[in-house]
Amino acid sequence: MAEVDFERRLERLFAEPPNFPDSQAFVERVERRLNRGWTARRWLIGAAGLAGGVIGASQLLMSNLFQRFETAQHSAKVLGQGLSHVSSTTDMVSALSGGYGMWIAVGLAVVTLGFAVSRVIEEI
Repeated sequence: MAEVDFERRLERLFAEPPNFPDSQAFVERVERRLNRGWTARRWLIGAAGLAGGVIGASQLLMSNLFQRFETAQHSAKVLGQGLSHVSSTTDMVSALSGGYGMWIAVGLAVVTLGFAVSRVIEEI
């Protein structure tokens, strides 16, 4: 039994770090270096973000995104006009007024609530 007590006491002694006379000066020097590094890191991250934003904006402008967006809006209008000719609006109104529209809205609300709950559970 004496060996077990000796081993445990020996493990405790080796688990504690030795105290050096200049430990406080070492801690202060390391903290000063870490704080100085954060300022440089903030500037580098900010510069990289700014450069990325400028590059992304130039890519959007050069790819004619706004012209493509206007074309898509025009296509959506044409598609909507074509669909309005295929089925009359009274059929849609009568289908939604029969209670189906409310059930669709309730179903979508339940699905949205499920997504929100799963996101909260992931964050916890």
